[in-house]
Amino acid sequence: MLSRGDLTDDEWAVLEPLLPTSNNRCGRWRDHRQVINGIIHRLSTGCQWRKLPERFGPWQTVHSRHMLWSADGTWERLLQRVQAIADAAGEVDWNVNIDSTSIRAHQHAAGAPKNPPSRPPSASKGATQRSSLARACAPTPVPGGGGAAGEALGRSRGGLTTKVHLSADGRCRPLSLVVTPGQRADCTQFELVMDKIRVPRLGPGRPRRLPDSVGADKAYSNSVIRAYLRRRGIRHVIPEKSDRKAARRKRGSRGGRPAGFDKARYRARNSVERAINKLKQFRAVATRYDKRGYVYLGTVTAAALLIWLRT
Repeated sequence: MLSRGDLTDDEWAVLEPLLPTSNNRCGRWRDHRQVINGIIHRLSTGCQWRKLPERFGPWQTVHSRHMLWSADGTWERLLQRVQAIADAAGEVDWNVNIDSTSIRAHQHAAGAPKNPPSRPPSASKGATQRSSLARACAPTPVPGGGGAAGEALGRSRGGLTTKVHLSADGRCRPLSLVVTPGQRADCTQFELVMDKIRVPRLGPGRPRRLPDSVGADKAYSNSVIRAYLRRRGIRHVIPEKSDRKAARRKRGSRGGRPAGFDKARYRARNSVERAINKLKQFRAVATRYDKRGYVYLGTVTAAALLIWLRT
C-alpha cells in the first residue's frame, strides 16, 4: 500500500528502466522501489536514517544506496535522463534563470572525519562491507578547499551554512546544482552552474548545454559574467549595479554603452525563486543533516529529480 510521498505507478514506470540492474560490489540489489521510497521518506521528513519505518527494509540498505548513488553520480544521471525525456517532448522552457540560496546546517552536519579509514577495523563481514562502502563513496571534490569548507560548510554569525547554487528552466525546475560553503559569493559559481547544464538527446546528437536566454539578479552583474555569456552567444538580462552605472557615466564616451535590459524578461526570473521554494519543501534539503558535501549534493539532486517527475 502506497503512503503519501511514495512513487506512484506512473513515476516508477519512468524511473525503472533508468536504474542500474546489478551491483558487482555487494551482489544483488534490494528492490529499488522500496529503497527509493525510503529515501523519499527521509527527504520529506528529515528524519534520522535509523528512524526509517520498517516497511522500507533495513535502514542501513537505504542509507548505503543513497551514499553510493550520491558518490558515483547515479542521482545526477537519473536527473539528466528525466530532463532529456522532457526536452524530447518539448516540455523544457530554455529561458533559464540562475540564483542561490543559503541552507542552515544542523549541528549533526559537523564533525565529518578528515581521513576515512582505508582498511576495515576488523575482519568481520559487516565491517569489511562498511569499509568497502566508505572507499567506494570517497568524497568527490566540492568547491571550497579542505576542512569544513571541503564539505561545503561555511561559518557565519548564525553558525554553519551551505549555499546551493542552481539554474532553473522557465517552468521552475532545477537544471543544474552546485553546493559551496555558505559564505561563497554567487558570482564566483556562475560559470560552474552554467557548465553543469547538460541535457542529453534521446536520439543522436550532442547534449544541449546552451539556453535561449539567461536571467540573474545584481549579484551576477560583472564584466566577467557578461563576457562569458557574449562569447557563447547567449542573450542575458542582468541589471547593472548603481556604482557601475556611475563609473561608466563618469568616463563619458569611453565608458561604453549601457547593458541592455528587458523588464518583461526580468520578471520571469521568479521561476528560479519558485524552484528554490520547491526544493525547500523537502526538509532534508531545507536543513542540512548530511556530514559529507557530496552526500548533501546527492540529497538536493534527488529532490530535484522528484520535482521533474511530479511536474
